[in-house]
Amino acid sequence: MSVPKNVCRRDFLGGSLTAAGAVACAGLGRMTATAAESAAPSAPATASSEPMPYGTIGKAKISRLLLGGNLVSGYMHARDLKYVNQLFRAYVTEEKMMETLRLAEAHGINTVFETGANFIERYNREFGGRMQFIPHIQVQVGQAEQSLKDHIQKQVDTGAVALYVWGVAGDRLVQAGEIKQLAKAVELAKRHDLPVGVGSHSLLVPMQCEQHQVPCDFYVKTLHSDQYPSATPKAQRKEFIWLDGGEGWYDNMWCINPEETIEFMQTVSKPWLAFKVLAAGAFDPKQAFPYAFKNGADFIAVGMFDFHIQGNSELVGRVVRREQNRQRPWRA
Repeated sequence: MSVPKNVCRRDFLGGSLTAAGAVACAGLGRMTATAAESAAPSAPATASSEPMPYGTIGKAKISRLLLGGNLVSGYMHARDLKYVNQLFRAYVTEEKMMETLRLAEAHGINTVFETGANFIERYNREFGGRMQFIPHIQVQVGQAEQSLKDHIQKQVDTGAVALYVWGVAGDRLVQAGEIKQLAKAVELAKRHDLPVGVGSHSLLVPMQCEQHQVPCDFYVKTLHSDQYPSATPKAQRKEFIWLDGGEGWYDNMWCINPEETIEFMQTVSKPWLAFKVLAAGAFDPKQAFPYAFKNGADFIAVGMFDFHIQGNSELVGRVVRREQNRQRPWRA
């Protein structure tokens, strides 16, 4: 199936996951009423032995670990493993997603990051949840101001506690020299009295934002080590390789200069939400979480299945407590 032009891949996937999940369920056999009831998030979850730490962005109290949107909206980075997205959709039915949200909230995760508004709305409405949401703003080069305003309003209407310029959009705008358009998006979003961030994979984006004094409230920037076998060799790395492709790129690296990223973010006084900290599964959380928090991230957004929730939540509790006196001050 091809994605229509001018439709964000993740928006498309988010809208189609319900149908995809239904097809997967049909292939496995329809759930009986009893099975559906047992899958719903009704039974209490065991509380984590390590309480979840929190920070604040604007007026919002946010868990240091956020539930990443890829595994909510229906997308997985899979490098060259073509079956992985099909496997994901077969496993993560809507009821499984409700259960995942319940487990996340029970273990102190109170915010979903980027996509999945329809699932969060259903979970909060039907099961009494209080899950928060930080959706992305998709900004385009040459986008009409009214179109951008309408899009921002739509994202605000999801019940957002904060907004941020989508990482791909941040990259493309800076790549095109459109820092003014990026700043305009931030200014328009801030009219809704919500904290507004800027996302990117490229370090050039927060650098440009700081240089041009873009009035954002936080940054959303990738961070992971390059010490894993499938990382693009240094000689083949180039800025925006994740957008343009090229030798050494096969859906495998999102922070091509981690040392420089860490060094620059030391100079930034705004909160930093790090994503792609696992390099899409290249790292074990026991390696990746300490790396991210020790090196300056204030929050991390991580895609998780239900069986990851408890272990990852407890790990974040231990790591954050251990890193209270890290070199970069906690900014949130």
